[in-house]
Amino acid sequence: MRIKSFDELTIQDNFIFQKVMLKKSICKAVLERLLDISIKDIVYIQEEKTLDVSLETKSIRLDVYVNDDSGTVFNIEMQTSKDMEELVKRTRFYQSILDMYHLQKGQKYMTLNDSYIIFICTFPVFTGNRHKYTFKNVCMEEHDILLNDGATKLFLSTKGKMDDISKPLQRFLDYVDGHAASDELLREIESAVDEAKHCETWREEYSMLSMDHYTYWKEGVAEGRAEGLVEGENLGKAKAKTEVVVQMLRENISMQMIAKITNLTLKEINEIGKAHGLI
Repeated sequence: MRIKSFDELTIQDNFIFQKVMLKKSICKAVLERLLDISIKDIVYIQEEKTLDVSLETKSIRLDVYVNDDSGTVFNIEMQTSKDMEELVKRTRFYQSILDMYHLQKGQKYMTLNDSYIIFICTFPVFTGNRHKYTFKNVCMEEHDILLNDGATKLFLSTKGKMDDISKPLQRFLDYVDGHAASDELLREIESAVDEAKHCETWREEYSMLSMDHYTYWKEGVAEGRAEGLVEGENLGKAKAKTEVVVQMLRENISMQMIAKITNLTLKEINEIGKAHGLI
């Protein structure tokens, strides 16, 4: 897996998507289009919020995390990983953390917010035919009985084949899939993408903190573990770390900053740079 440079990023990349969605008018309009609903107003609960229930539990970082005027909670993410088993389990974990975070001690369960966990996927999902898969808890014996617990998980795919969604939503998914902006909202999104790509602060943030670097690092570790040898694991880590250093050098991040992030020495970073013709 090659780590994209900042200049290569598009709306498909969650880093750029979440920056664009920080524009309130766009975020509200996208939610309305994805869910075919009307929203009076939205409030950002906290930008890039990390939810921790306790020291012992895994935390989650929610990039686009908002409430509407009725108190409904929305979490939206762009997904390029094709590991559906992992994505499905992630929605379950997100839901449990959201509920535990919002229900304070002594509060009644009826105070729990309705919630939507929305994944916009750049690949076929489930059967591969639909653009939209909406999940709610339903009785298996009598399918017309809904649990009505207020929890909804939504998977959208840019690769759907059926005529199963509204024209505005189809245009949005087509745009994410690489088609030209074909309506006012999409042109506004395109302008916001261009604005984000010219933000030097976000360029530096991506180089240092982007989930692509973290994911690639984890994949390097997993690659080594799969070989069943400590040597293999170390090789996977070293390969991933080298790719991160190369990417940061290409983004003109200082060697001192790279050393701080990777725990490599300046000599090691210099050797990697020379080996790749960057120094």
